[in-house]
Amino acid sequence: MGRSTFEAVVSVFVTVHPHETSALLHSFFCFFFILSAYFVVLPLRDDGAISLGLSNLPGLFVGSLLLTLIAAPFSSFMFSLPNLSKGKALFLIHRFFSVSLILFFILWHSSSAGYSKSNFTGSMPLTHPSKEERKIGDQGSLTSSFGWDNHGWFYISVRIGLFLWVALLNLITISSTWARVIDVMDSESGSRLFGFIGAGATLGQLFGSLFAIGMAFVGPFLLLFAALLMELAAQTSRGINCGTSHAEEKLSPIRKSDSNHENKTDEIQKTEHTPRGSPKSSTSAKLPIWPIFEGLWLILSSTYLLHVSLFIWLSAVVSSFFYFQKVSVIATTVSSSVGRRKLFAQINSFIAVFILGGQLTLTGRILTVAGVTIAICATPFVGFVNLVTLAVWPNWVVVAICETLRKVVTYVVTRPGRELLFTVVSEDEKYKAKVCIDVLVQRLGDAAAAGMYKVLFGTLNGNPSTVSLYGLPVCLFWIVSAYSLGRRQVQLSKHQISST
Repeated sequence: MGRSTFEAVVSVFVTVHPHETSALLHSFFCFFFILSAYFVVLPLRDDGAISLGLSNLPGLFVGSLLLTLIAAPFSSFMFSLPNLSKGKALFLIHRFFSVSLILFFILWHSSSAGYSKSNFTGSMPLTHPSKEERKIGDQGSLTSSFGWDNHGWFYISVRIGLFLWVALLNLITISSTWARVIDVMDSESGSRLFGFIGAGATLGQLFGSLFAIGMAFVGPFLLLFAALLMELAAQTSRGINCGTSHAEEKLSPIRKSDSNHENKTDEIQKTEHTPRGSPKSSTSAKLPIWPIFEGLWLILSSTYLLHVSLFIWLSAVVSSFFYFQKVSVIATTVSSSVGRRKLFAQINSFIAVFILGGQLTLTGRILTVAGVTIAICATPFVGFVNLVTLAVWPNWVVVAICETLRKVVTYVVTRPGRELLFTVVSEDEKYKAKVCIDVLVQRLGDAAAAGMYKVLFGTLNGNPSTVSLYGLPVCLFWIVSAYSLGRRQVQLSKHQISST
């Protein structure tokens, strides 16, 4: 009765077949718990970064890149272990991050207890900013009254560590979960269901943001709740499978292919897509490198995956560029620590409402009718329009509107379309190469944007109008790259369908 009720509710928004219900349900709630955990702790992380000084923010993005360079290969390595199933590897990744959040709670609470003048004191009453802090905080620059000189090394280390770790958690857990979802669905089912699955992530963003607004006063105790949510994500990830309790006895009905068809598909992919060939060939043939770098090797061996990497790198550059503008405006406008936490959470929740509505009502229809090419071109086009708008009207209201529009289009249209890009690759490339692309390439884009933003603000004296103009060539190149990549995915998808 419970499953029938769920299917009736889901059928209002998307077309789902009975054998897809289990995978859809567990995918939806797994993303819900991951994004809830992320957005519960995100305002605390961003506020901690601001306390170290805005001038140090680009450096944190560079540090995040260095951490990713180390962590991304290990994440791919988890899916390469022969005695560990893909589902078990995903479960262990989620649980690992759950335990790490508990450790950060202990560290944050200990570092805050030793700093009596800090606003990070858990549930203790927060002190009001001084007149000098308010005066400096109102200045429109990348500097503020906060900085490393005002804190001890332990305080600084914990906040830097949390900033880097939360960014890594977001990338690895989401990418790994999407890899699992894509493995049990094909391009056709993904076009119908990815929007609804993404709605679970958006609902998690909304829930996490609203929870962070109401419970901002508890400070580091938000980390404990986030750890609980990550453990729930680990448990629900167990159910992301082929939609049958006899997975060992028959193939996934979502895939709708037998072993002979799979071999034919792999041959097509070997000639039309990547010289690495099929999942079986990649596991039987020994790579001439340490297995931990297999994901990177698969990327470098495929022109298609290199094209996907370029698309995601350009996406990260533009996204981080807008992030720096948003954080800079908030830091120079709101001087209260709790006020900043609430404002960050309010913005996130406001955006999530629009994204949720779009994912439940528009994503499936857009992907089915318009196709993947238009889907992945939508955000680059909106980004271009936003940069022109910011160059003409550089104020906080325009920044808020542009950020909302960009994120809505990204998560309603482009992000589901981006995941469809991986439905035409082999199993190894889904689990190993995809994680490296989503995590490593994303961080390379963030670091590039951080360097570009810091140089432009220093050279142009923080003029947002002029800074926005320098981002236009990046968006134009992004549009061309997205169009070419979308057409390539359509060709590979047709070859895959004809072979089966």
